[in-house]
Amino acid sequence: MSAGDEGTGPAPRRAAALSYDATDAAKGRAPRVVAKGQGEVAEQIIRRARESGVPIHESAELAAALSRFDLEQSIPAALYVAVAEVLAWAYRLEADACSSRPSP
Repeated sequence: MSAGDEGTGPAPRRAAALSYDATDAAKGRAPRVVAKGQGEVAEQIIRRARESGVPIHESAELAAALSRFDLEQSIPAALYVAVAEVLAWAYRLEADACSSRPSP
């Protein structure tokens, strides 16, 4: 893309993946950026997440903010609230899916 083409088309799609588990929580660690990219890389991240059953929350602003950080870098305090809201949403989805499964 040449400099003259900037702003004439849609911005490439961005994606970022976070990791946060019970071990991180127990040790007081913040979520970490484990994948990030734009364009085709973003599409691959999204496809792999879907194939793995990982919830996908769409927020261009949050994806752009997370993409600024290095891989394996913990998110900064400034993003705690936004990421906490997404994690709560993902946990609710998981809980709803578990409660709708028939009992053995």
